[in-house]
This record gives sequence, C-alpha cells and structure tokens, in this order.
Amino acid sequence: MEMTLEVIPLPVSDIDRAKKFYVEKVGFHCDVDREVMPGARIVQLTPPGSGCSIVLTAGFPFPTGAPAPGTYHGLQLVVSDIEAAREELTGRGVDVSEPVRFGSDDGGTFMYFSDPDGNGWAVQEYRRRATVPLRDAISPPPA
Repeated sequence: MEMTLEVIPLPVSDIDRAKKFYVEKVGFHCDVDREVMPGARIVQLTPPGSGCSIVLTAGFPFPTGAPAPGTYHGLQLVVSDIEAAREELTGRGVDVSEPVRFGSDDGGTFMYFSDPDGNGWAVQEYRRRATVPLRDAISPPPA
C-alpha cells in the first residue's frame, strides 16, 4: 500500500499571525482558510512546489492530543539553491541563519529559522532537486 504524507498540523498560538508569517514572509500559498464546523477553523498552507502542507487549527479536536505552540522542531524545507533561498527569505524579513555546510555531499548544507511561536525549521540545499524530484533523487539506482 502506498501512503503519502500530505498535511502536518502545526501548533501555533495565533492563527492569523502565523498565517501572515508563512504567507508573507516564508512564501507559502494559502489553500484553505475556513471554519469547518462551529468554532473550528483550519488554515492550510503549502510551500511552493511542495506536495505536503501545514495546517493551523483553532477549536479543532485531535483525538491523539495536541502539542503546545512552539514545540515542533526539525520541520524541513528543501531547496536547490540555499543562497538564493536565504536571500529571498531575508528579503521578506525572516531571521534565517547563515548556511552551515556539514560536508561536500549534495544535501549537506542547512540553514535555520523559527516562526513567531518558536517552531523550528531547517532549510536543506539539495542541488539535484533542481532537475530531479525528491522521490527519484533519493531512490537507490536501479539494479
């Protein structure tokens, strides 16, 4: 059975503030912003080119429990040019770290930022992504 990861609930304290940050500063697209039942609002945001979104919620019950705002760390975006991504993010007002190179291999360069609640993001440079989709880039070569 094939499964896809498509939506990650992200805990935030203020949906409007978080939506503004992710849309205006990080460049995500707002796919959905609506009340799905009385008192329960969802805002679904997708990074450009991504098949996975984040969803911000208020008043929405999670049967398995809801984490506190600012407790997610290690969410990861992948770009083909980290310097261009850093320039774009800083130009929009995101406080993003300098890129850190953990080796010469493609995929070994990262930078980091946090949202207004403190949820932490990594941005990974994977140059091969400019020409090859991730699932093909990380698949083992055919035997």
